[in-house]
This record gives sequence, structure tokens and C-alpha cells, in this order.
Amino acid sequence: MRVFKTKAFARIARKEALGDKALAEAIADIERGLIDADLGGGLIKQRIARRGEGKRGGFRTLIACHLGKRAIFLFAFAKGDQANISPEDTRDLKDFGTILLALTEEAIDLMITNSELQEIIYGKKN
Repeated sequence: MRVFKTKAFARIARKEALGDKALAEAIADIERGLIDADLGGGLIKQRIARRGEGKRGGFRTLIACHLGKRAIFLFAFAKGDQANISPEDTRDLKDFGTILLALTEEAIDLMITNSELQEIIYGKKN
């Protein structure tokens, strides 16, 4: 499975020190069926712990996911900063995720070349 983060997500991750290792662990949890919330339409909300702490007060990430094929980190927020995501934002992220999940490998590679997506090393690369 190929795993990516959007340019916007990468900025949030850098600011909040969410490393690729933590992101890869979140995907591994999803593959094991440990999903915090399935929001439908391929959108998953997954908690990630703050460094040295637990998941409870950590970060919430929204991931467009097609298991076994592709996962794309779209958005993150700290629980202390935001209680939840609005229904409108959820709808917009589902729509955006659906578009990204449907892209061809060539289109994904072009987005990487244009710095719109960054690939996260995860397991065996397909």
C-alpha cells in the first residue's frame, strides 16, 4: 500500500512534530482493523499520540483510505485546539479524498513531482 500526505497536511505535521513513523503506525493500526472512526466514503479519523504521551490528548487525523491500495493524510488537529470537525469540512474532505483515491498512478506521480503530495515510506513499496 502506498501512503501519502498532502502539502497542507505536511505543513501541519511539521508544525506539530508528527513524524512519518507515527503516521505509518496509524496506517498499520488501520490495516489491523483498529480504526477510531469510519466517517464513510473512504474517510477515516485516526488518533495519533503526542510524542511521549498517549493518543487520548493527541492528534486527530483524517485519512482518505482504500485499504491495500492507497492512504492519504488530509488533515490533522490537536484535540485541545478543536473538539471535532464540522459536518461541512467532513463532507469537503470526503469529496477531496474520493478524488485523490481515484487518481491513476501517473497522476499521483505528477502530484509528487509538483510537491502537492509527499510519499511516506510504509512497509513494502508497491
